[in-house]
Amino acid sequence: MSAPTQGKDETMSEQKRFEDQDLRKVVFKDCRMAGAGFDDVDLSETVFSNANLHGARFTNVNLTGVEIDDANIDGLKIFGHDIHALIRAELARRRAG
Repeated sequence: MSAPTQGKDETMSEQKRFEDQDLRKVVFKDCRMAGAGFDDVDLSETVFSNANLHGARFTNVNLTGVEIDDANIDGLKIFGHDIHALIRAELARRRAG
């Protein structure tokens, strides 16, 4: 695996870039990655545990088969719809029925 490449106008301490890398089975633990970007990456079958995704944006993503358990979804929107409100309403409907 080659070393991270340096951005044109930035020092290595400011930005590290991994391009065309095989990082399968790599484990990131206690890493601060706020503001990181992921473009054209395969994260299939990846497990996120105790991850803070507050304010994250997902565009042009394939979420087929994604499972979300034990998560704070306050303010979660999909296609502009408040999903938390929809789930609360569905759970209330199920309890009433």
